[in-house]
Amino acid sequence: MASIELAATYAALILADDGIEITSDKIVALTSAADVDLEPIWASLLARALEGKNVKDLLSNVGAGGGAAPAVGAAPATGGAAAIEEAPKEEKAKEEEKEESDDDMGFGLFD
Repeated sequence: MASIELAATYAALILADDGIEITSDKIVALTSAADVDLEPIWASLLARALEGKNVKDLLSNVGAGGGAAPAVGAAPATGGAAAIEEAPKEEKAKEEEKEESDDDMGFGLFD
């Protein structure tokens, strides 16, 4: 990342940390104070991207998932506990069959 992009990002973080509204004018002012020549269009784009968002919350939830997809191993809608216990057994059986079928082809990598 170029130093100009970092300077704009750091300026936005400084503003968010101080609880000041992130605007393009304030980003340009901070980067100018740091002797970084930032074009106003980039400051404007960054300010618009962060408009209405809590930057501190964004930073604290960087590794958090979207939550739209169900968790791995989630229970199906119907079937109850018996279906949950049988699903892993079926998957293991299918995986074992696939592994065995690869060996039956009659040739190998070094043949």
